[in-house]
Amino acid sequence: MNNDIIERALATLNAGGTLLYPTDTIWGIGCDAVNPTAVERVYAIKERDHSKSMLILASAKMLSPEMPGEVRQLLLESERPTTVVLPACYVVQPLPDILLAADGTVGVRVPKMDFCQELLRQFGHPIVSTSANFSGRPSPQCYADIEEELKRRVDYCLPDDPSFRHPATGSSRILKVNPDGSVEVIRS
Repeated sequence: MNNDIIERALATLNAGGTLLYPTDTIWGIGCDAVNPTAVERVYAIKERDHSKSMLILASAKMLSPEMPGEVRQLLLESERPTTVVLPACYVVQPLPDILLAADGTVGVRVPKMDFCQELLRQFGHPIVSTSANFSGRPSPQCYADIEEELKRRVDYCLPDDPSFRHPATGSSRILKVNPDGSVEVIRS
């Protein structure tokens, strides 16, 4: 893993900037999830309606010890990329209202990709993760699919480094934890 890339990504996040970066599903746009100004910039870059929430990437340390064990297990032990929509109180650091759905929930994924894990470890905050496309357009399956105008709008585009290439898995499975504790499949 290229340390220069990590350092530049960290500097961008620490300055409240936006990233175009690889995830364990597809290329995404992200920022510091606890910085409301940065989150607003991601909405503007994507031309995305605020009623459409975005998910966050988090490490196990960023999840509340109050989180039910079965939910933690879904996030940490799932073999495939899994996003769990859950009450924002299960994330240790307070998230800005702009990032939450109307019911106070947020989608959380614990990435398996080494780069994302290391970025989260060093940054220490959750990171917004939303597909690297303009709202309503197809999600990119690889770096070459990302529109040049979108690349120009973010503060730092990570390079298409060979270490980031992996079989595209597309979108993650999405589960929702209901108030009664039951788990609903939103996207399988």
